[in-house]
Amino acid sequence: MTKISWNVLDSMAALQELVRKSHETPVLIYKHSTRCSISSMVLSRLERSWDQSTTPSLKWYFLDLITYREVSNAIAQKFQVYHESPQVLLIIDGNSSFHTSHMGISATAIKEAWDSVSA
Repeated sequence: MTKISWNVLDSMAALQELVRKSHETPVLIYKHSTRCSISSMVLSRLERSWDQSTTPSLKWYFLDLITYREVSNAIAQKFQVYHESPQVLLIIDGNSSFHTSHMGISATAIKEAWDSVSA
């Protein structure tokens, strides 16, 4: 399996750039809490089960929401999703086309969301 190539989401400028890039290629945000064992378990499970070769153009962004709370809050506001952690959002053309959290996060769920928007 091909490992996830994470981009770090660590500033408001990086969030603006992510939104800009989403008009060229889909992006996925993983919001991670370093204080939450569920977040760590979900991240580990996702990294072990994901095959990035199935979605080569998808850009992955990792947000440490404890360190970058301002960015996390901006994501909730910009994409009109309730803040949760862990949480993933699939961003296409500047909008969230899919989001889920906690145990709803899986390689299968992300791949199904990807397939529904890339068909």
